[in-house]
Amino acid sequence: MKVFLAGIIQGSLATADIHQQDWRDPIRRVIESTFPAAEIYCHYSQHPNSITYDLPEIRKTFVQGLSRCIDADLTIAYLPSASMGTAIEIYEAYRHGKIVLTVTPMDANWVVRLYSHRIFPTVDALEAFLVTDEAKALLQR
Repeated sequence: MKVFLAGIIQGSLATADIHQQDWRDPIRRVIESTFPAAEIYCHYSQHPNSITYDLPEIRKTFVQGLSRCIDADLTIAYLPSASMGTAIEIYEAYRHGKIVLTVTPMDANWVVRLYSHRIFPTVDALEAFLVTDEAKALLQR
């Protein structure tokens, strides 16, 4: 199984800064413990300095990331607040028939509701779900 790890990087920041990325390792560990054979792609890990890229490199990197997202079987999105890039990723994953699981407090957000198969308030809630028969059935469809 291929898993695309999506989530907030710059989000709604008006400056050339990024949000804390310490959420990635806990989610990666959840995936690895639940699906040891999973191939996990984390776009930020491949491009940690992308905030400094010029426009042609930004375009190339974003398109490559979307391609990886569409190729994955499962997208797990982390959205503590709005992120236009992640919104596009979950939309494209859903549009291409992939499973989208979203960790966010924004369970009333239209994009989150429209394009997530399941929404979780915390990483712990995601982890608890992934070991259930319901998760196995969803991921095997």
